[in-house]
Amino acid sequence: MSIFIDESTRLVVQGITGRDGSFHSHQMVEYGTNVVAGVTPGKGGQSFTADNGTEVPIFNTVDDAVQATGANTSVIYVPPPFAAGAIMEAADAGVSFIVAITEGVPVLDMARTAAFVQDRGARLLGPNCPGLISPGKSKVGIIPGQITTPGPVGVISRSGTLTYEAVNQLTQAGIGQTTCVGIGGDPIIGTNFIDCLDAFGKDPDTRAIVMIGEIGGTDEQEAAEWVKANLDIPVVGFIAGQTAPPGRRMGHAGAIISGSAGTAEEKMKVFQENGIAVAKRPADIRDLIKEGLGL
Repeated sequence: MSIFIDESTRLVVQGITGRDGSFHSHQMVEYGTNVVAGVTPGKGGQSFTADNGTEVPIFNTVDDAVQATGANTSVIYVPPPFAAGAIMEAADAGVSFIVAITEGVPVLDMARTAAFVQDRGARLLGPNCPGLISPGKSKVGIIPGQITTPGPVGVISRSGTLTYEAVNQLTQAGIGQTTCVGIGGDPIIGTNFIDCLDAFGKDPDTRAIVMIGEIGGTDEQEAAEWVKANLDIPVVGFIAGQTAPPGRRMGHAGAIISGSAGTAEEKMKVFQENGIAVAKRPADIRDLIKEGLGL
């Protein structure tokens, strides 16, 4: 099985005619994702033609797209000033799962938007995330499909680039994945580690989990404690930013050390205390997963 997306996913792409939206829509259609609609205000009635010839109708609003196509998932490729509005539009239209790829969304916008999405009963992934992929079933976002393969390992990551590295190493070792999820590195995100861990724990096909965190905040520590209390499958953890000096932001808006709780050393220590196997470098993830699976 998989989590959040699968063959039943009916995707609407917000910003389908923009540079990024267009490029990645081609990729998602080629992978086999069921892209049923696009949304660009003012271009309703036109269509997007994928490289394989698939015609995707374009609508002026998400509500129009949902009413016409039954879309249940949205992916957002719109500029930062408009991303919060796009997220709320999707939630208000009844989309149950919203993936926000956009980087640079203002924190104050997200504080308002996260509450709005929750009130509508929808799930938000991101913003500032690479999206997710359930190998062989569906791809929503920008994770390269060619580095994945179906199998028993769930992957959760705050870092997009390290997601690709870990997944590629697993695939090269013949270890496939159920779903690979990039949750994003902003201070306010919609879906966190625990949300994903809980979903993987309920998926009978997920037999091990890779969790990739980074410096800043306490999300990893809270997730580690949740793992010990709730999961009985092996979890391998890696923390990015192990050499980061205090006070230095490392790429993501949320990746900044403030006190000892946010350091890589503290996070790795809590991982170990809660039974999570700690990878000192990305190359160790593959071997530790093999041990966890008994391979």
